[in-house]
Amino acid sequence: MTADPITPVLTKRWLSPESWRLSTYEQLEGYTAVRKALAGTPEQLVNLVKASGLRGRGGAGFPAGVKWSFMPQNEDKPHYLVINADEGEPGTCKDIPLMMADPHSLIEGCIIASYAMRSHHCFIYVRGEALHCIRRLNAAVREAYQAGYLGKDILGSGFDLDITVHAGAGAYICGEETALLDSLEGRRGQPRLKPPFPAAAGLYAAPTTVNNVETIASVPYIVNAGADWFREMGSEKSPGPKIYSISGHVENPGQYECPLGTTLRQLLDMAGGMKDGIPLKFWTPGGSSTPMFTAEHLDTPLDFEGAAEAGSMLGTTAVMVFNETVSVPWAVMKWTQFYEHESCGKCTPCREGTYWLAQVLERMVDGRGTEEDIDTLLDVCDNILGRSFCALGDGAVSPITSGIKYFRDEFLALCDKNRAEQPALAGAAS
Repeated sequence: MTADPITPVLTKRWLSPESWRLSTYEQLEGYTAVRKALAGTPEQLVNLVKASGLRGRGGAGFPAGVKWSFMPQNEDKPHYLVINADEGEPGTCKDIPLMMADPHSLIEGCIIASYAMRSHHCFIYVRGEALHCIRRLNAAVREAYQAGYLGKDILGSGFDLDITVHAGAGAYICGEETALLDSLEGRRGQPRLKPPFPAAAGLYAAPTTVNNVETIASVPYIVNAGADWFREMGSEKSPGPKIYSISGHVENPGQYECPLGTTLRQLLDMAGGMKDGIPLKFWTPGGSSTPMFTAEHLDTPLDFEGAAEAGSMLGTTAVMVFNETVSVPWAVMKWTQFYEHESCGKCTPCREGTYWLAQVLERMVDGRGTEEDIDTLLDVCDNILGRSFCALGDGAVSPITSGIKYFRDEFLALCDKNRAEQPALAGAAS
């Protein structure tokens, strides 16, 4: 198998007729990797995934093989594999299309990963609003059971695995892995204090690994074609293909599979350019919780290192594109209202901070801001960043701090408007 930079890997079955059916999947190399994997040992699989350099596709970019290796070797307690299919990050829309178009690639990845980590029960936690996706995934799991790919003694290997599809109730916080585990256990979704980490005490206090949909769906391809093939795509430290979700002011928004390290300039070419030819103003590389970029970052390589070096994060590669008609303070306010609404309230910096950030931004966008408000916003952001229980707090401050960094004049203009009106009001009062 040679890796042509434009040969689809993760999305290669998406346009096939009835691509979600087991019959289609089996015609297109489906369930060949699982046979290969079950013939080897769990250690061999963990080492293969380590060698491939596959990194978590859920946002943090942690090496998947290293994460798998944290699972204990013994089986004195049950081991669990949990798939984070919550996908609630604004702008992110890669996992749900993947599960809709090719659910069996996720299921095959789950079988291989479960075998590698000596897990006999896998849970797929899907965002509750994605009803069609949940139905399709359930149908695919039923097909896999009927064909002998799930259940007892899979393909005569002696390995048993059950998969449970669990629907969440639409809470952004449940995308955080420990809040997801609390939710799976039937409790309110709130982040846990770490340590202990899930690998030591996760679901039901047993060893657990939580992985993203796209991460696990990549595994069958690595098993079939090898680590060297996977490393031919992407960059040295961020190898492999990636699904970029492009939304906003582009001619053809959608999912674009490219090697990691692709730039926004290249993505815009694929997406037909800026909508109606109106120039680019700002964009996010990985959803609203990653610091925004401007037109000067068009050639930033969108891999884990490139995005970080330019002052943002790759996140979930949710590329939201905004043209010059959009007010930055307005967009930042909208995102902040989302974070205020979705804060679980467990820790004070995030619960109180997002509330005040939203209040100040609403007042500024309404034309009643002062110059001091900008300092207040940055001060509150400083009190949230790194001080909250989970990454929601850090994500909530990203649009504000980056928005003020690149577009401070727009925030000041809201204050100028306020100052210009004050003398008239004072005159009216006298």
